[in-house]
Amino acid sequence: MTVVATDTHTRPLADLRSGDEARFGGKSASLGELIAAEIPVPPGFAVSTSAFHAFLDEAGLRARVDAALAGLDLADVDAVQAASRAVAGAMRAVTLPEDVRGAIGAHYAALAAEVGEDEPAVAVRSSAVGEDSAEATFAGQQETYLWVRGVDAVCAAVRDCWASLYSAPAITYRAKIADAGVVPAMGVTVQLMVDAAVSGVMFTCSPLSGDPSIVAVNASWGLGLAVVGGEVTPDEYHVSKVTREVVRRTVNAKHLEYRPDEASRGTVCVPVEEARQAEACLGEDELRELADVGRRVERFFGGHQDIEWAIARTGTVPASLFVVQSRPVTATGRPPAAEKAPAPAASALSMIMGTFGVAGAAADEKKDRG
Repeated sequence: MTVVATDTHTRPLADLRSGDEARFGGKSASLGELIAAEIPVPPGFAVSTSAFHAFLDEAGLRARVDAALAGLDLADVDAVQAASRAVAGAMRAVTLPEDVRGAIGAHYAALAAEVGEDEPAVAVRSSAVGEDSAEATFAGQQETYLWVRGVDAVCAAVRDCWASLYSAPAITYRAKIADAGVVPAMGVTVQLMVDAAVSGVMFTCSPLSGDPSIVAVNASWGLGLAVVGGEVTPDEYHVSKVTREVVRRTVNAKHLEYRPDEASRGTVCVPVEEARQAEACLGEDELRELADVGRRVERFFGGHQDIEWAIARTGTVPASLFVVQSRPVTATGRPPAAEKAPAPAASALSMIMGTFGVAGAAADEKKDRG
């Protein structure tokens, strides 16, 4: 592996720990912890909040951001959206500082050397400070860009992640939960893409009842965009932590999937073959492996986790199973005794919308961004 010198603005994910959350954001710090715990995580690097602040300062954007948000009436939806557009437009009109671009380029080149590709496809994910705490989550409110290739595109996606710190939902949510004196800050995660045959989320307890004895898995073909965008209803599985048996299985028709579009360097939505639409996208072995990984992540963090995962099109489980994000479960439904009969698929789906952290990206990919 190519070694990149440590700098102010970037660091390999493998070097991060929970204490780095204030500088690199919750997502990047959590991935560093997972790597330390020997959980399979795609390699990558993190961009620190110092790069974000350098960007604002060098471009003279801080005063413009403050002016756009000053005295904003959160109840005025149109005003919040207008402020968000003004900030995003100003940020996207300028380029990254040279030292920030150089640091990103060096780490991207090292990742390319590690995997043996000139321009490897990466996911560029927002990693805001405090976004995935046990008390709050910004899931789906800030951006992720999938299948990004080339240092220019990576730098542009990093800048767009910074801009999403000021999305209308993020502005509103942050104002409701955060201390007035806290200055928003954004780190960014740049992570090797997994060409997912199947992807989804799992909770290490029931998201409906809080039952701690099961791992709840939602899964669909391809990348997670079709689920997050509400275009398909995923399969749902409950696996016993004790026996590793599948105790509940709901297989739904999955007529669409997102795959990499090599021509546009983004993703493309394609129809699923009719014979495969109603096929369960996970078998017994995959579900047991997922449950085992979920239990390991839960034990490591000491609490229930909401985990994003992907199974690559090549390889065999567990070599092809990757965790790409983990956050604390922030809310569940009724106590375990209340969970008697299977709930409609839409009920569980409504609880996981946005947990892939790519809700905004789903719309953006349709506009050929990414």
